Amino acid sequence: MKLYHGSTVAVRRPLISRGRPNTDFGKGFYATTSFEQAERWAHIRKERSGSERAVVSVFEFDESLLDNPKYKVRRFNGVDREWLQFIVGCRKLRRDHDYNLVMGPVANDRLYLTINMYENGELSEEATIIQLKAYKLFDQLSFHSTASLRELHFLEAVEV
Repeated sequence: MKLYHGSTVAVRRPLISRGRPNTDFGKGFYATTSFEQAERWAHIRKERSGSERAVVSVFEFDESLLDNPKYKVRRFNGVDREWLQFIVGCRKLRRDHDYNLVMGPVANDRLYLTINMYENGELSEEATIIQLKAYKLFDQLSFHSTASLRELHFLEAVEV
């Protein structure tokens, strides 16, 4: 499968240590199967950093590794209670996990307000999930171990 990562530079050798800790699935290297989502993220990164470039790095990843017992994998098939609790825990730095790979929907900036309302007790869990399901959700695959990251093979970088 092809995976895409949006940034302001070509990322030929991804590092987990460069990731922020308070993200959807915790500190790791994030990619998506959607070029559109990676391109959007590259432009967001460009604007936030003041960089002159927006770049999508393209990788190849053997999807069968998601079922390989060599790796501990957590998959979320959509927005549900477990996904919501997992991402809120990771974003608030209350959840630590030992997964090598985590795959599921992106809780991007457009969803953040809804998730914030849930965290502040303004929305119930059920109402939050219903609202989040109304959005077009992209997927993400995050890498949380050096071993799993070695399975990601750089193909090219595209300036967008």
